[in-house]
Formats: sequence, C-alpha cells, structure tokens
Amino acid sequence: MNAKILIVEDERDIVDLLRYNLQEAGFETDYVRNGADALHSAIEQSPDLILLDLMLPEVDGLIVCRLLKNDPRTKNIPIVMVTAKTEERDRIAGLELGVDDYITKPFSPKEVVLRVSAVLRRIQAGKQVEETKQIEQHGLTIDLDKHQVLTESGPIDLTATEFKLITLFARSPGRVFTRDILMDVIWGQEYYGVDRTVDTHVSRLRRKLGTFGEHIETVHGVGYRFKDKS
Repeated sequence: MNAKILIVEDERDIVDLLRYNLQEAGFETDYVRNGADALHSAIEQSPDLILLDLMLPEVDGLIVCRLLKNDPRTKNIPIVMVTAKTEERDRIAGLELGVDDYITKPFSPKEVVLRVSAVLRRIQAGKQVEETKQIEQHGLTIDLDKHQVLTESGPIDLTATEFKLITLFARSPGRVFTRDILMDVIWGQEYYGVDRTVDTHVSRLRRKLGTFGEHIETVHGVGYRFKDKS
C-alpha cells in the first residue's frame, strides 16, 4: 500500500502542484485548507506523513503541530513543514515541537518529494530496528538494548554512528543501500551528490570488525550491502 500524505495548505495552486508531483512519485494524497480541518483529518485518516503550512486560517500551523504532537492518536505521524517563513526562530520553533523536516517557499517540487521520501525511510528504518532486540548475522550478535556488537571473542567497540550502520546493514542482508539512502537514514538529512562521509565511516567500521568486515560488500557505483547468508 502506498504511503498517504496529508497536505495542509490554503493556497490551491500550491496544493495542486504538491498533489501532482507526489502522486507521480507513487504517493496517495489528500488535502485540507485550514488548521481545524487538519486536526480532524489527522485523527480520522492517520496519514503516513503530513505536509504542513505554517500560515493557515483559523488555527496557526505551529499550534496545529503542537496539538498533533501532544495527542496520543497523532503524535507519531511525521510532519514536514512547508512555509514562506524563513526566519530562524520559526524554523527552531518547529523543530522544537518535533517536526521531521522544514522546507521554505518557493520550493522545488522534486525537493519536496525527495524530502518526504527521506523522512518516510527514516521512520520505517526506525520501526524495523525497534521490532527486534537482537540481530544475529555471520557470527555477529547485535544487542540493541545494550548497544553492543558481540563476537565469540567479546564486544567490539563502535561509535554511535558505526553502530547505526552495522545495525542497518545486518537488519537487511542482501539489500543494497545507496550512499544517499545511508546519509538520509544515519545522518538524518538529504544530501545531493557523492559524499565521502559514508565511505569513510564504512571503511572505519570494516577495520573495527576485522574479518567480520568482509561481509560488508561494496557495490561499485551504487553503495553497500551486507552479505546475505544464502
């Protein structure tokens, strides 16, 4: 089932632009044009993500965000703010309330689609990790509660980022993770182009894992994957 995006925006031309591009990317969409309807629709529909404008009639977008994040029925719905407000205080206010990303107008429709996709990937990756307390692959045991990677010889000392990487790889053996996806999931933001940050961290992780590092395979021109047992 495709992810459903609730667009909260009072300008009809922007609604049409967002709906067209999100639907072209495979998302389902719905929209409302004021804050009061946004609160009602979020509760009734439980969308997978909300694109929320700040400057709304009836109820301000920041108030909508605060109410959604304080309601047990909607607090886990990711929110991406789309707004003409560019002041730092507005961005900080949104982030403090728990928004997952912040896009300013005017925007590129492609950028919105990329950012929505990135947020949904991060949410899904987090849910998958929460489902399992231990992951065992190729003689490695990843204990999520203790935040440790164990072998028969004992624990391997990893940084928080390295631990996130090995957990992500081991959770989906055989799956190829592009550098962009790794940047999205591990570092929590959208990067464009090739960034050596991923390569550097994977290289360090391999060294710390020793012979176990051989199970992290490079897919040339694409990214990395954890070797499937089969």
